[in-house]
Amino acid sequence: MGSPYGFGGIGKTIGPLGLALIVGSSNYLKPDVPLPQIPLAFLYLGCWFLMAGTVYYFFGIKTRSLMGTCKPREGIVVRGTEKKYEDTGRLDLIAFAATDVEGMRQRLQSRGVKFRESIVPRTGDTQFFLYDPDGVCVELNFPKS
Repeated sequence: MGSPYGFGGIGKTIGPLGLALIVGSSNYLKPDVPLPQIPLAFLYLGCWFLMAGTVYYFFGIKTRSLMGTCKPREGIVVRGTEKKYEDTGRLDLIAFAATDVEGMRQRLQSRGVKFRESIVPRTGDTQFFLYDPDGVCVELNFPKS
């Protein structure tokens, strides 16, 4: 199932064990924390939270679309070249589940919207990639019919 489940299992063991050791409880499975020890318990758990956040910040994997980046293939102009987009901010792609691939294809073509069509090899689903007026890539995902 992957390393997150393994790390979660380790955390479920280390967390209560460490908390019991820090506050001096004899029950390692479900430590009883005396009222005066609660700030120390929060400090201990906060340190674990900070450590997990630090690991995620430095080693977290950026997720990407299954098809890679949302860039048009060589020679295909998806949006006009008169307006240059240096950066679209924190949002550069938004994906939607869609239906009626033929109807959407006809609708986009009748309105002159340029788009790139791809088939997901693993599932056979159809994807359309197009750009909104602000330069954000829009991904439409159609299930295999």
